[in-house]
Amino acid sequence: MSSHPRIGFIGAGNMAASLIGGLRAQGIAADAIRASDPGAEQRAKISAEHGIQTFAQNAEALADADVVVLSVKPQVMQAVCRDLAAHLEHGPLIVSIAAGISCDSLQRWLGPRPQAIVRCMPNTPALLRQGVSGLFANAQVSAEQKAQAEQLLSAVGMALWLDEEHLIDAVTAVSGSGPAYFFLLIEAMTAAGQQLGLPRETAAQLTLHTALGAARMASESDVDAAELRRRVTSPNGTTEAAIKTFQAGGFEALVQQALDAAARRSAELAEQLGQ
Repeated sequence: MSSHPRIGFIGAGNMAASLIGGLRAQGIAADAIRASDPGAEQRAKISAEHGIQTFAQNAEALADADVVVLSVKPQVMQAVCRDLAAHLEHGPLIVSIAAGISCDSLQRWLGPRPQAIVRCMPNTPALLRQGVSGLFANAQVSAEQKAQAEQLLSAVGMALWLDEEHLIDAVTAVSGSGPAYFFLLIEAMTAAGQQLGLPRETAAQLTLHTALGAARMASESDVDAAELRRRVTSPNGTTEAAIKTFQAGGFEALVQQALDAAARRSAELAEQLGQ
């Protein structure tokens, strides 16, 4: 990170731990990172694993921090922010990884002084540093702070900037909730393989490695997924028989409906949590 900013984590759960591990792996010094968490066991675990200082009091974790990462559950965010408001005179960058909490809500809870806020939507593969995050910066965020936020989220995968905050709902629908859609397909294909007579374990391994291989092919290819699909679908072949069946069942429309539902729910939750 530019001039190695000091980073304070408020909340040291799984996602925070993954970010801390990713930063340490990038070569960020342990003494540049602090974290607070109400759970003594969690604090001890994080300290032992990453060699960083941990605190029971949130205010201690953000003393002198250039970047403050809000990684608490959305339900407690308002109380946490109101408690932090008095400790932000030094004007750190606020990075929120809580689902459904808008920059405006955070600004309102953090007090009258305009805050530089970056809102992020990571996903669970970030726990393996294979995540992808959508990021939105409010008007107060400087170019240097944007770079700091990007480096933070890049420690656990890919970070992509959004121009408008409402697009966080779309990111939630595609990547935030997306891993579960692939789990569902893996589950369904494994069950279908069993129905066709394969032992459960064989069907599961065939499905998993096919998913992994296809994702790698698609991510390393210079053509899009539609073109890759066309290339592997020979006329009147086995692949075509399956694809035609998917399409006859309205597969694409169903995917659209599912993502619409997720985006709608994301917007509803933001409305409730922002009260």
